[in-house]
Order: sequence, then structure tokens, then C-alpha cells
Amino acid sequence: VQLQAFGGGLVQAGGFLRLSCAASGSFFGIETMSWYRRAPGKQRELVAFISRGGSTYYADSVKGRFTVSRDNAKNMVYLQMNGLKPEDSAVYYCNAVTEGTHYWGQGTQVTVSS
Repeated sequence: VQLQAFGGGLVQAGGFLRLSCAASGSFFGIETMSWYRRAPGKQRELVAFISRGGSTYYADSVKGRFTVSRDNAKNMVYLQMNGLKPEDSAVYYCNAVTEGTHYWGQGTQVTVSS
């Protein structure tokens, strides 16, 4: 499984971005698709995930501001990020789990200026 994430960039505080991640390759089906992020000097953290059936989870720090969604037919996962804050600045990675194996994308940089 190959994951390609895109949509990052530089935005002012209060602004928005939409990240997308496309999964390609040969696989039976993707179970969970997730977004993680890693800020400089910090550990990687789970931002949000969505199951194949649409159940979602959000980190407390992004609840009410971020929305994760997916298109199973296209093997895509999205992260709509509204009300961005400087502390949201990080490299965002998409993750997919299929047949019990985790796959990672290359990451996309999100920078929020104050």
C-alpha cells in the first residue's frame, strides 16, 4: 500500500486547510485510516482516525475544529482543519491499516503563523 498525502501549507491563525491522502496498490480493503502529526521536538501524536464504517476519533486538542472523512470507493481520507492555531504546526502523516498492517505516507507540512 502506498499513501500519498497532500494539501499542507502555510496559513494564518484562524485559517483552514484540507489535507488529503490517497491510498494505492494492491490490498483487500482498508480498515482504519488515520492522521498523525509530529511537531519539532515532540512525539508523534494521533490527531484523528476513521473506521471503514465511519466511526471517528479525535484528539482533545482538535475536537470541534478538525473533521476526518473518507471515501472508501476512492481509498481516500481527508482532514478538514478549521480554526487553525500555531500549535497545530507540524508534519501531518496519514496512516492506513489493512489486514493488520500499518502503512504510512510521507507527510505534509502544516505551518500556522500567529
